[in-house]
Amino acid sequence: MRRENLTSVSEFLLLGLPIWPEQQDVFFVLFLGVYLTTVLGNLLIILLIRLDSCLHTPMYFFLSHLALTDISFSSVTVPKMLLTIQTQNLSIAYAECIAQMYFFIFFTDLDNFLLTSMAYDRYVAICHPLHYTTIMREGLCTLLVSVSWILSCFSALSHTILLAQLSFCADNSIPHFFCELAALLKLSCSDISLNELVVFTVGVAVITIPLICILISYGCIGATMLKVPSTKGICKALSTCGSHLSVVSLYYGTIIGLYFFPSSNTSSDKDIIASIMYTVVTPLLNPFIYSLRNREIKKALGRLFNRTIISSE
Repeated sequence: MRRENLTSVSEFLLLGLPIWPEQQDVFFVLFLGVYLTTVLGNLLIILLIRLDSCLHTPMYFFLSHLALTDISFSSVTVPKMLLTIQTQNLSIAYAECIAQMYFFIFFTDLDNFLLTSMAYDRYVAICHPLHYTTIMREGLCTLLVSVSWILSCFSALSHTILLAQLSFCADNSIPHFFCELAALLKLSCSDISLNELVVFTVGVAVITIPLICILISYGCIGATMLKVPSTKGICKALSTCGSHLSVVSLYYGTIIGLYFFPSSNTSSDKDIIASIMYTVVTPLLNPFIYSLRNREIKKALGRLFNRTIISSE
């Protein structure tokens, strides 16, 4: 297509959620409540880990970073979605759309790497308990988190730089509630073969490889549990990694269903609902999963409340 036939796009239109006008107020209140609960719940996790010395362990070090990532991940898409529902203003500036896409990819990848680091931590704790403190030292934990941030930044930046090189046609409607990479590529009038290649290769690196590492870790954990003769030992192992396994199942189950088994139409209601599951619901459930299934978190919460009551008297 010739350059003169292309239209410079200064903004996109987010078509949003497939809801009726009379349902908008209900959905606005619902998603606002979910978002506030997500932020407050994850902030509480971070606060507990920060203030309680009993939680200054590698597992909770990773958990605090996961909670921060969940707050940021949810904040990338939900506030704009709420604003669109409330004002009915579907437009989003080109630069804002590209920035939203960048941070969405960044925090998605960071979630993957942090969950992988937590799986390795659980593997060492169960399979090599006598060497746990030696292996999972502070320097290694910091290195794992730092590498996670660097790799996530590189992944998001590679997609963003390539997308910024593309030209867009007059059609600027995105059938989604946020600027998704796949939807943006469909609107481009340029050759997107390189973008698709990077999406495939980087996607394998940041989603498939971490998932394989997690599965290998839990395979080793399962093999170790089978060697434990006592039921008490098995229950202790399950309680140690049960919360993390629940989060992994919820997070990767939704992503696999959305991206590895997509519907025939990428703008279908099913895909939007699946996106809501891992962008809105999963960050909400994480603090509840870790607080309800984790004895140490419950004890830390009780100690925090006791200190608050004593100091107020």
